[in-house]
Amino acid sequence: MLPSLLSPNSALDFLNPQSLLDSAGPAALTLACIIVFVECGLFVGFFLPGDSLLFTVGILISTGVIKTPLWLSMLALAACAILGNITGYRIGEVVGARLLQRPDSRLFKRRYVEETNSFLARHGRMSIVMARFTPIVRTFITAVAGVAGMRRREFITWSVVGGVLWTASMTGMGYGLGSIAFVREHLELIVLAIVVVSFVPVVHTYLKERRSRKA
Repeated sequence: MLPSLLSPNSALDFLNPQSLLDSAGPAALTLACIIVFVECGLFVGFFLPGDSLLFTVGILISTGVIKTPLWLSMLALAACAILGNITGYRIGEVVGARLLQRPDSRLFKRRYVEETNSFLARHGRMSIVMARFTPIVRTFITAVAGVAGMRRREFITWSVVGGVLWTASMTGMGYGLGSIAFVREHLELIVLAIVVVSFVPVVHTYLKERRSRKA
């Protein structure tokens, strides 16, 4: 068993990928697939661990905690990421306009949508791929693309590309580094570093938009 990232009774265990997977036992991969689907397709999933979860799955596969072969795990995770995106896109087509106009709440912030809109406008179809590696944006961009009327075939094509690249790279990285003792012994620091690095584009976009509004 790998070292715990948080104290056993921490209130933040639901954000700790190892605690989530440990609690699922033999169904760890199934739970990971569900989390990936929710984060990639439903508004309520924007706060869930994505990059760090996939990385941890890779480590658990390399250490034998998860028995499913790496290639099959990657295939299942990629499928859930793609299906999540398609679900989010469909939500955007049907009810997205009303959802995106809702007022701020504890979980939903209008700036999330504004940052995602800006991201989509700057990068076009490639934003669907790039968003996979950007927390919060990868959740909201699916519905935003649906509301914006992005062509469905184009959206699905780039969702497949992004889904495969994201899940394969993050899970593969965890699998490759899982055999290194230092990584296993300092997993909490590695996961924290992944979280910090993955949020850099979000912070950069927010600061840039803030400066633009002030100007």
